[in-house]
Amino acid sequence: MAETILTPKGRLDSATAAAFETEFMAAADGGADRLLIDFADLTYISSAGLRVVLKAAKKMQSKGGRVALCSLGPQIAEVFEISGFSSLSIFSIHPERDSALAALR
Repeated sequence: MAETILTPKGRLDSATAAAFETEFMAAADGGADRLLIDFADLTYISSAGLRVVLKAAKKMQSKGGRVALCSLGPQIAEVFEISGFSSLSIFSIHPERDSALAALR
């Protein structure tokens, strides 16, 4: 089992979503089956960013892997709540990196 930690920074929107998607696809295709997305340095996420997070989770799930998210700041957490993403069972959401890594192991 291999785990990968991705840390998007700044904004995850239509301008940056494709690069982030390339990053997680490379990890998935490289054998990662556990993905942690650490949002500590993310200040904004748009619907394009949410789509990429969902795509990453579905890709991992399709290969029997798991995805955990952590360190969602108040604004990011609000977007996840409003969009309904916080109640999806396709990934788990944790307050900080250590608990997210523990959940993946």
